[in-house]
Amino acid sequence: MNSSAPTSAPTLTGLGRLAGWCFDHRRRVVSAWVVVLVVVIAISQIAGGSLSDSFSSAGSPSGRAQTLLARSFPSQAGDSAQVVVQTLTPVTAAPNRRRIDRLVATLRPLPHVSGVVGPFDPQAHHQVSSDRTIAFARVQFDEQTGTLPNSAATRVIGVAQRFAAPGFRVALDGSPISAAENLSPGSSEGIGITAAIVIMLLAFGSVIAMGLPVITALLGVGIGFGLVDLLSRVITVPTFGPELMAMIGLGVGIDYALFVVTRYRDGLARGRTPREATIVALQTSGRAVLFAGGTVVISLLGLFLIEQAFMDGMALASIFAVIAVLLGTLTLLPAAFGFSGHAIDRIAIPGLRRRSSMAATAGFWYRWSRQVQRRPVPFAVLAVALVAVLAIPFFSMRLAFADAGNDPTGQTTRQAFDLLARGFGPGTNGPLVIAVRLPGRQAVPVLDTLAARIAAAPGVASVSRPRVNARATAAVIIATPTTAPSAAPTVALVHRLRDSVIPSATRGHGVEVLVGGETAAGVDSATHLADRLPLVIALVILLSFVLLGVVFRSILIPIKAAVMNVLSIGAAYGVIVAVFQWGRGLSAFGSFGKGPIDPWIPLMMFVITFGLSMDYEMFLLSQMQEEWVKTRDNATAVANGLASTAKVITAAAAIMVCVFGSFVINDPLRILDVFGLGLAVAILVDATVIRMVLVPSLMEMLGNRTWWMPGWIERRLPRLAIETAES
Repeated sequence: MNSSAPTSAPTLTGLGRLAGWCFDHRRRVVSAWVVVLVVVIAISQIAGGSLSDSFSSAGSPSGRAQTLLARSFPSQAGDSAQVVVQTLTPVTAAPNRRRIDRLVATLRPLPHVSGVVGPFDPQAHHQVSSDRTIAFARVQFDEQTGTLPNSAATRVIGVAQRFAAPGFRVALDGSPISAAENLSPGSSEGIGITAAIVIMLLAFGSVIAMGLPVITALLGVGIGFGLVDLLSRVITVPTFGPELMAMIGLGVGIDYALFVVTRYRDGLARGRTPREATIVALQTSGRAVLFAGGTVVISLLGLFLIEQAFMDGMALASIFAVIAVLLGTLTLLPAAFGFSGHAIDRIAIPGLRRRSSMAATAGFWYRWSRQVQRRPVPFAVLAVALVAVLAIPFFSMRLAFADAGNDPTGQTTRQAFDLLARGFGPGTNGPLVIAVRLPGRQAVPVLDTLAARIAAAPGVASVSRPRVNARATAAVIIATPTTAPSAAPTVALVHRLRDSVIPSATRGHGVEVLVGGETAAGVDSATHLADRLPLVIALVILLSFVLLGVVFRSILIPIKAAVMNVLSIGAAYGVIVAVFQWGRGLSAFGSFGKGPIDPWIPLMMFVITFGLSMDYEMFLLSQMQEEWVKTRDNATAVANGLASTAKVITAAAAIMVCVFGSFVINDPLRILDVFGLGLAVAILVDATVIRMVLVPSLMEMLGNRTWWMPGWIERRLPRLAIETAES
């Protein structure tokens, strides 16, 4: 972000040569992108995808329980669903009973249904409420949700809901139903793009300059959608994976293109030809974008340390999105400059005069920096206090997978959840499936003792009679908790059964008992993710420390950056806990119920926020470093660096906040609302409180020590520049 006007043609680097080639062969480049987009989407549509919300791990206790059940009780190998009926008159009344019996009989022969236990069947277990107005049938599928065709669950939904009538309400719950129930697509992406358009129109004052970043990001995200669809055929990609990819791809893609377009327009303003301005834009801002995108990808690769299939899927989906929009910025955008040339500013918005956004030592942001530098301590204290207040709720964060009680009230899963909780207690929505491996028939008597001990355990509402397979090699017991699947007491119950109740009841009998089912699988996955969170955070911070130390030849800058990242992400964590876990202002975000934070969200938020904040860190500090090298005056370097980058960083951050925030405004999936709000808050805090207040105040207090590094360390570090000189 050099402020001096060029006097000669730029010296070519690898990115410069790429920019020149794309500029010269612009028709070929644009055609290639269109062809790739069409081919990828066509192949993905023909091949078809298979999104799956499978959060279990084969090596966990719940995963091993599922394996044992699949081998010993094939009819119970899959997941189950509940068809809940509520009547105005008692369900045992003859008309209602006949209607329920017909409903059960109609469900039994459906594809992938291995069995249905109606409320009046002999093997039914507490399936009619005490007030006789609510009953449910348990539908057993032959596959787990991850591999069960959505059409099978959709067919069950359709058949069951056809029996609904006045005074006879029908609702369905269970993971297969949640996966199959298609929520109406929100207009989240449209709202985010519209807001980005408005911001860039205000920043650029030109329709064409605004349109190039949007088109580049949309093409990249379009290819990303196709790649994620194909990816879902070979690894686990959650159902919200495409929306997550779009959220990240749009925000990052528009941001990256914004920086390059800004540099290109500045080059034209300095008298360069369109081709020279394109080369300079790629060799400077393009190089910074490449470094920033690479940092995001590297941080996302850290998610593979989690060793969870669905986290691998989310990481790869996000990586594909970042790579696609990054390639678009480095190839498609230079080609677009070839078509637009000087006309990039031709369709101007009345009243918004075109100004070079790279000018320093003037304007609001220069004056603001000097104001902060005159009183660095009060500004620093105020900034830290604000972030600390936002972060306070973080210390009560509870990690667990949200249950259907957190779904919007209009969904059948939420309605069924509420009916079951009212009629039978909230634990009915998440029974524990206890699988027992038996050494032989001589061990069968221990099952009654085991069932009795489990029934007597605090937090257990009821226990079914043990069911033994034909060869007496395995048994299954269903235990119903007194609390909801995602409730803290339910999590405690799972651990108590495993750690004390079951061992004391089976010691010396040679049996293996495994607590499984969807609820236990969620507990296992949440525990695993929570255990790995500190490792991922530590590695990401270490990465940022090394990168910033090498680039800026300083010890204090990487330490400062690590602290800044922790502060911004802490504030974001605090806000999502206050809203979605405590329920403060939750009604403004939709009809969700308050509940825990899904354990993957803090992980994804941290690595993505780290990558994005590194963008702003690099753009801001690279300009400050350039001024420092020129003047050897830290105060001047900070003021000039902030003045020359603040407008672009503010516009980029505003776009990010709008894109991420749009998912909060109009997305029906709670997890995307939580994720979107967290990222929006993190970027907002990072780009305003951190970059524009805390960074200049701390650097002013540190003075020239900001740029200090021991000579013996500096001599051993490689040279790595974020931006090359314009020359």
